[in-house]
Amino acid sequence: MTTEIATLGGGCFWCLEAVYQELKGVQHVESGYTGGHVANPTYEQVCDGKTGHAEVVRLEFDPAQIGYREILEIFFTIHDPTTLNRQGNDVGTQYRSVVYYHTPEQHELAKQVIACMASVWDAPIVTELSPAETYYKAEDYHQNYFRQHPLQGYCAFVVAPKLAKFRKVFTDKLNTPA
Repeated sequence: MTTEIATLGGGCFWCLEAVYQELKGVQHVESGYTGGHVANPTYEQVCDGKTGHAEVVRLEFDPAQIGYREILEIFFTIHDPTTLNRQGNDVGTQYRSVVYYHTPEQHELAKQVIACMASVWDAPIVTELSPAETYYKAEDYHQNYFRQHPLQGYCAFVVAPKLAKFRKVFTDKLNTPA
C-alpha cells in the first residue's frame, strides 16, 4: 500500500485529530507543530505565539481509499477558514488556518479547493497555503486527546460538536460506525 502525507492547521489540533481519526482511508493521525522558527518547540512555547508554529495534524492516508481533495473538502467544512489566526475562542497565530502541501500536485489541488470553497463562505478565505516545513510531533499527552478525555471541558464543548457535525455531514466517509 502506498500512502501520502497531508499536514493541516485549523485551530486546536485536538479538533482536527478527532475528526480525521474517524475518516475512512486515513491510516494514522498525529498532532504536532510546523511553520515556525524554533527547533523542537514545546506546547507552552507554541501557545506563547512567539515560535511562529501552527498547531497541525499530520495525516498518513491511502489515496486509493480517499483523495487529497476529499481530505481538504472535509478540512474546509470542519473549521472556519475565514477567521485570521483564530478558531472560536482560540486566538493566536498557532491557531491559523493553513494547508502545508507536500507536492506540487497537493499545492494545485489546494488552490482549486480554496477557489471552490470561496463560494461556500460569506467572508473571504484566509487559509495560508505553504510548502511543508519541518514538522515536530506534539507531546505524547496531546496524541489521541479527545479519545482519552471526551468529558474534559474543551473536548465536550468544542471538539465534540465539530466531531458530531463531521459525522452528520460525512456519514459515508466514516471508517467506523458513529
